[in-house]
Parts: sequence; C-alpha cells; structure tokens
Amino acid sequence: MDKIKVATIGLCAAAIVSCGNNTGNGALIGAGGGALVGAIIGKVAGNTAVGAALGAAVGTGAGALIGKHMDKVKAEAEAELNNAKVEEETDANGLKAVKITFDSGLLFQTSSADLSQASKTNLTDLANLMKKYNTCAIDVYGHTDNQGWRNCTAAESDNKNMALSESRAQSVVNFMKSNGVTASQFKNITGKGSTAPVASNETKQGQQQNRRVEIYMYASEEMVKEAQQGTLK
Repeated sequence: MDKIKVATIGLCAAAIVSCGNNTGNGALIGAGGGALVGAIIGKVAGNTAVGAALGAAVGTGAGALIGKHMDKVKAEAEAELNNAKVEEETDANGLKAVKITFDSGLLFQTSSADLSQASKTNLTDLANLMKKYNTCAIDVYGHTDNQGWRNCTAAESDNKNMALSESRAQSVVNFMKSNGVTASQFKNITGKGSTAPVASNETKQGQQQNRRVEIYMYASEEMVKEAQQGTLK
C-alpha cells in the first residue's frame, strides 16, 4: 500500500473518531453536504456515468453482445442477492451496466464501517458473481444521510459522513478481495457522504434510503475487446 493511500485511510479513521456517534435525531449538516445537493434528488453516483469513456466507438454488434452479457449478470444478481436492489444502468460508453444497492443498515451497525456477520452471506454470493463474470469492471460507492454527529459542528459532521461512507465502501471491497475477487476488477472506490441522495432527508424513510452502498458492474476494456472479436459469451 503506497504512502498516499495509507495517509488517506488514516485521515478517514481520524475523522470518524474525532467526535461522537451519528445523532440520528434530525440535526442536519451544513450546506456543504446537504441543502444544495439534497435538492437534486436522484443525482446518484451512476448518473455521472460509471466507467471511463473509451477512445474509440465500441460498435453496434459489440454493444449488443455486451448487453446480452450484462443481462445475464443482472438476472443472476437478482436470483442470488436476496437483500439487494438490482437495476440496469448505462455506463460512460452507453453500454449496459448493473447497479447493486445494499441498505447500509443491512451491512453495518450505526456509525460503524465494520461489516456485520449477517451481511457476509449476501456479500459472499456477490463475490462469487464477480468472480464468475471477471471481465466486469467494478465501482463501489458509499453513501450516508445528512444527519449530524453528536458534539460536532456542521462541517465536522459533513467530513465524518464523507469519511464513514469511504470506509464502508472500502470495507466491502476488502471483503470481496478476501473472497477471491481480483483487485484489478475494482476501478473506483469512493465515499460520497450525503452529497448524492436518492430520497428526501426530511423523513426517516428517506434517510434510510440514502444510507447505502452502491456497486456497479460494467464492461471493462477486456470485455469490450472480447465483444469486438465476437468471443464474448
């Protein structure tokens, strides 16, 4: 692990422990993470288009093969992942992708980035899916609601939510790697804090929807090459 990554993890850990647990009492964080972005409900990580744009056009035939391949990924994810929401998305190249969303409450205790024991069955099933479809590139995004933290300023709460979301995304990735998923499949591991809500933070139900981990599976360059060569199954 390089020095920059170690420093980043250290800063995340420091932010999480510097002031108290998430209050969960309706105290909102400041404008930096809440009000402006919160008004744009549904502006999730995937809407900025997952994956890097390829330099050349993929081609209609290759795009169709990738679409069929990702349909299989989606169908198996729906069949195997009982506690996850599985949706079709579009990547930066206009190709089919799959988004898998876990409620953070199913994966973690409040204010924690340690995976719960109960969550590991679903994540093990997801790891097996990733290994089977190992030409899929993977992005993992952690999200929180906009609730403040006890004894913290608005800015501190904002920073702690961002750090917690990043630590949770990294916890999911670490678990996947420990279960045999190749590290090179993971392209982006990012904490979004409360900046990308999918529901209003004005209600408990909306807050719960916003506390989530999103996992995107999409075409890697290797998959695109296989599709262009007609060998992708």
